[in-house]
Amino acid sequence: MEIRERPAAGSLVEAAELLGIPPSGIVKTLVVKRSDDTFLFALVPGGRSISWPKLRALVGVNKLRLPEPELALAATGYERGTIVPIGSTTDWPIYADESIVGQRIAMGAGAHGYSLFVDADDLIAAYGATVADISVPEDR
Repeated sequence: MEIRERPAAGSLVEAAELLGIPPSGIVKTLVVKRSDDTFLFALVPGGRSISWPKLRALVGVNKLRLPEPELALAATGYERGTIVPIGSTTDWPIYADESIVGQRIAMGAGAHGYSLFVDADDLIAAYGATVADISVPEDR
């Protein structure tokens, strides 16, 4: 694991260039709320979005959504854009998109202006993450 200072970027492509990695190497940690008011983390690579039908089927529920930013902050202790499952105040299940397997990834580091670099396989193993196809290409 390595934490690096990260300059502000105007786009995913610019951020990837600044970090020296492909856009798919920047992984978003998304907090997802279930209808029973419990949460999970979804790890989705840059250039892709959650596939709600795939994630609902995998989790075995009919309803999932992204919570309001204030609720995500209250639930994790992190602002959106800085959320990371490592060191989170909560122990929620983690669902990782299968496309990050085998990659060294960059993700939020708990504070703006920093990125955490970690081997995805180590993160998946350490947290017992479920690996599956949970994403689709982002609309352009």
